[in-house]
Amino acid sequence: MQLTGAQALIKSLEMEGVEVAFGLPGGCILPAYDPILESALRHILVRHEQGAGHMAEGYAHVTGRPGVCIVTSGPAATNLVTPLMDAYMDSIPMVAITGQVPTHAIGTDAFQECDTLGITRSVTKHNELVMTAQDLPRVMREAFHIATTGRPGPVLVDVPKDVLTSLMDWHWPSEGDIVAGLPGYRPTTRGNGRMIKEAARLIGEARKPVLYVGGGVLKARAAEALRALAELTGIPVVTTLMARGAFPDSHPQCLGMPGMHGNYTAVTSMQNSDLLIALGARFDDRVTGKVSGFAPDAKIIHVDVDPAELGKVRRPDVPIVGDCRLVIEELVQAVTALGGLEAQPDRTAWWEQLRAWQEQQPLRYQPAEPGEGLKPQQVIESLRDLTPEDTIVTSGVGQHQMFASQYYRFEQPYTWVNSGGLGTMGFSVPAAIGAKVGRPDKMVWAVDGDGCFQMTAQELVTASSERIPVKVAILNNAYLGMVRQWQEMFYGERYSEVYLSPDLPDYVKWAEAMGCVAFRVEDPSDIAPTIEKANSIDDRPVVVEFRTDSSEKVFPMVAAGQSNDDIIVAPDVTGS
Repeated sequence: MQLTGAQALIKSLEMEGVEVAFGLPGGCILPAYDPILESALRHILVRHEQGAGHMAEGYAHVTGRPGVCIVTSGPAATNLVTPLMDAYMDSIPMVAITGQVPTHAIGTDAFQECDTLGITRSVTKHNELVMTAQDLPRVMREAFHIATTGRPGPVLVDVPKDVLTSLMDWHWPSEGDIVAGLPGYRPTTRGNGRMIKEAARLIGEARKPVLYVGGGVLKARAAEALRALAELTGIPVVTTLMARGAFPDSHPQCLGMPGMHGNYTAVTSMQNSDLLIALGARFDDRVTGKVSGFAPDAKIIHVDVDPAELGKVRRPDVPIVGDCRLVIEELVQAVTALGGLEAQPDRTAWWEQLRAWQEQQPLRYQPAEPGEGLKPQQVIESLRDLTPEDTIVTSGVGQHQMFASQYYRFEQPYTWVNSGGLGTMGFSVPAAIGAKVGRPDKMVWAVDGDGCFQMTAQELVTASSERIPVKVAILNNAYLGMVRQWQEMFYGERYSEVYLSPDLPDYVKWAEAMGCVAFRVEDPSDIAPTIEKANSIDDRPVVVEFRTDSSEKVFPMVAAGQSNDDIIVAPDVTGS
C-alpha cells in the first residue's frame, strides 16, 4: 500500500493508539494536517505552541500515555523548547512532531528554518530528523518506544516538508524489529537480587527509617506496591513535590512533603533518619538543601530506573537499578521472607518523636483580619474541602504552587500535576486543559498565580472553543510572590521589579472575553459559595480571581544553600 509521508505519519499515530494531539499548523507541517481530516485522531488547535507542549504534558501526567504535539518549523519548534525541557526534567512521556524545511533547503537559512535537532538535543531523551518517507513508520515507532520505556521522557521527530509529500510503501515494524533496531537501548527493569536482599536486611535493622518517595513511583504506576511496602514495614513515608498523591495524605504513616517548603516533620525526619529508602527520587537540591549536611547519619537505599541517578548526588549504600514497581514488589517479597512486619525492630521511640514534631510544628498561618486580603492558604483549604477526592489539581510555579501542595489533600495518584524540575511559570492552564482532555470524567482545577496566569492565559480560548470545562483559581496577590518573598527575607525588603498590580489586567473581563464564566472574590465569606458555584458549571471554563494578601509568605522554608537543620518555620499564630 502506497501512502504519502503525511499519511504514514498520521497512520503511525493511529497505530500507536493516539487519540488526541495538540498542535498548530504552519507551512512545513501543513501536508501532515490534510490527512487529519480523514482520521479518527482528535486534534486540538492551541493558541501558542508552548501551550501544545504543556497540554501534552498534562495529558501524559494523568493518563500515563504519551502526550503528542504537532507544530511547524522554525519559531514553532523553538516555542516547544520550554515544554520539552519541562518534560525532560520531570520524566514525562511525550512525542513532539515538528515540520522542517525541505531536505534540499536544509542548511540554506530557508524561511522558518532552524536547527531543531541541535536546539533540542539537550532537552529531549531522543530526537531524529527523518530524511525519507520510508523511514517514518520506523522512526515513529521508535519514538513512542523510547518515550515510554525506561525513564520516560520527551522524544522529538523532525520531518522535512518534502518527506511528508513523498510516496512510500507502508510497513508497520513489529516490536521485535524496534528492539533489534536500537541495540544500545536496553533499560534495566528487574532489580539485582543480591541488592534487594541487602536492602531488605537494612530495612530490618533500621530504627529510624524513612521511605523517600519521588515522582518515579508514579511514572512506574507503583502506588499500590508502595503502600504494600509501607504497611508491611510500618515505615513513615515522605512524598516529594512530584510524588504528591503516590501515598494517601490521610494515611497514618504519611508525613507529607519534604524539601525547601516541605512541612517540618517531613524535613526533620529525613535529617534524623538512620536509613533513607529512596524510591524513584533523585536527591534534588530542593529536597536535600546543603548536600553535605543532608541526612548525615543515614544509610541510603536508592532505587531508580535511570542508572545515571545512582550516586549523582549522594552515594548509596545499596544501589538498585530497575523499574520502581517491579523493584518494590521484589522488596516486599524479600522483607516478607525475613518475617515481615513482625520481624521489624521496635520503632516506638521513632514514631513518638515524629508525632511530637507533628504536634509542635504543624502547618499554620495567621487568619485574615477584617479589611485584609484573602489568605491563600484559606483559599486552598476551601478548594480542598469543596472538591471531590479525585479532583485533578494543576499548578503553576511559585507561592501558589507551594500552598497548593501543602494545604490540598492528595489521596489518589495522578491527581497533582505541576512543573517540578524546571519550574515553568505558565504551566498550569495548558496542563489543566491537557489533563481534562485525558480524564474528561474528572473535575480539573488549575491553581495559578497572577504572574503565571498572564503567561499562558490565552489557552483558555482553546478550552472555550473546544468545550473543555476546566476551572481556574487565580491567587492574585499583585506580585511575583515567591520573588517578593526572597527579596523581603534576603534582600532587605528591596522590592525590585516584582509588582504586577491587582487591577491590570482585569481578570474577570479578560476571562469573559475568552469565553469563560468569571468571578472575583475579595471577602473570606465569599470563598466557599463561589467555589461551589464554579463547581456547578460544567459546560465551559470557569475562572475565579481570589484577591489575596500580598505580604503572605510560604513557610516552612529552607533558604537556598542552607542545611535542612536550619528550617525556618511560620511565626506562632492562634486561630488557624
